[in-house]
Amino acid sequence: GWPTHYGSRAFARFVPTEQSPYADALFAAGLVPFGKSTTPEFGLTATTEPLLGGLTRNPWDVTRSSGGSSGGAGVAVAARVVPIAHASDGGGSIRIPASCNGIFGLKVSRGRAVISEARDEPISISVNGCLSISVRDTAAWLAATEQTGAGAALPPVGVVSGPNRQRLRIAISIPDARDREPSAEVRAATEAAAELCRSLGHDVREARPNVNGQRFTDDFVLVWAASAAEVVALVQSQAPAGTPLDQLLEPLTLGLAAHYQRQGADAFTAAIGRLRQVEAELDGFFQNHDVLLTPVLSKVPPPLGELSPSLGMDGFEAVKDYVGYTPLQNVAGAPAMSVPLGASSTGLPIGIHFSSAKGQEKRLLELAYELEQAQPWANRKPVVNAG
Repeated sequence: GWPTHYGSRAFARFVPTEQSPYADALFAAGLVPFGKSTTPEFGLTATTEPLLGGLTRNPWDVTRSSGGSSGGAGVAVAARVVPIAHASDGGGSIRIPASCNGIFGLKVSRGRAVISEARDEPISISVNGCLSISVRDTAAWLAATEQTGAGAALPPVGVVSGPNRQRLRIAISIPDARDREPSAEVRAATEAAAELCRSLGHDVREARPNVNGQRFTDDFVLVWAASAAEVVALVQSQAPAGTPLDQLLEPLTLGLAAHYQRQGADAFTAAIGRLRQVEAELDGFFQNHDVLLTPVLSKVPPPLGELSPSLGMDGFEAVKDYVGYTPLQNVAGAPAMSVPLGASSTGLPIGIHFSSAKGQEKRLLELAYELEQAQPWANRKPVVNAG
C-alpha cells in the first residue's frame, strides 16, 4: 500500500498490493516503518543519484555520495533519523553505504533470511538485511528475520549478544580482485584495523583467495547486466505505446541491458559456470582462514556526479574500480560486514570489510562486538544529524 518506486521514473506511480514474508517478519518483530528510503534505479549502482528524486547526500559532507544501493537507508541511520533501516545487498549495497556513512552493515549468507519472493535464478546474489548504529541492533534484526524450522537452509543463528573468546585466523588482503591498490587513506585505515585485531590477540596474516580478478569482474558485470535487461524488457512490455525508453529508464540501466544483449545467453551461461567455481574457491579458502579482512571501497565517498548513472557505461567503469571488494561475497553466498573503524584526514568515514564462510554470521557478529568495544563509534555523528 505504500508507493514503491525502485528509484525509477518507470515506476513513479507504482503502489504494491501485497508485501513479502520478509516484511511480515519485520512487522511481527514490532518494528514501525514510516517511509521508504531512496535507492539508485533498481539498485544498479553504488551511488544514490537517481533521475527520479535527485541526489541523496552524504551527511558527513553533503557534496559527496551516500553510497548505494541502500543510500537513503544509510543516510537515515547515520543522520540519526532512525536507529535502524532495511537494506539489501546484491553486490555491496549494504556494505557500501555503511562504509560511506560511518555505520554498521552486515550482509548475510545466501539462504539465511526469510525469502522475500519466489526466485528462479541461475545464481542468487541479493539478500535482505539492515543498516544500524550498533552491532546489537543488527544482531536482533538478523534473529527476527532468519529462516528457522525444518525448512531452514542454514542452522539458525539466534540472538548473538556479545564477543567470543575464541581467537581467529584473519587473512588480510589490501589490493582488490584485479590487484588494484586502494587510496593511501583506505590502505592506512585497513592496516590500522589489522593492527587492532592483532592487539586483541587474533592471528592476522596476508593471504587471499585464488581468483582471476579480471575474469571475475567481467562475469559479475554480465550477471548484473542480465538483471538490467530483465527490467528493460518489463518496462518495454508495460510502457504506453510510443513512449521512448530513455524517458523512463536511465542511461546506465539501458547501457547495462545493451551490454547483456551484445554478450548473449551463451556467454551468460559460461559466466555462471565460472562464478560457481569462484564460490568453490572461497569455500576452500575458509577451510584454512576464519575471516578475510579487506577494504570495503577503493577510496572515500566520491563527489556527487562522479559516478552518476547519467554517464551510462562510461561512468560504470569508475564504479567497477570503486567497488572491487564487495561482489565476491555475493557470488559465494558468504556473510560479510562493513565496520566503521576508519576515517580520512578530513573526517570522511572509511569502513573495514570482514567476511567469513557461509553460515558464519555468528563469528562475524562476535568479532564486531569486540571491535565495537575496543573502538566505539556510536558517538561519532555526521555534520548533518537529527540530534
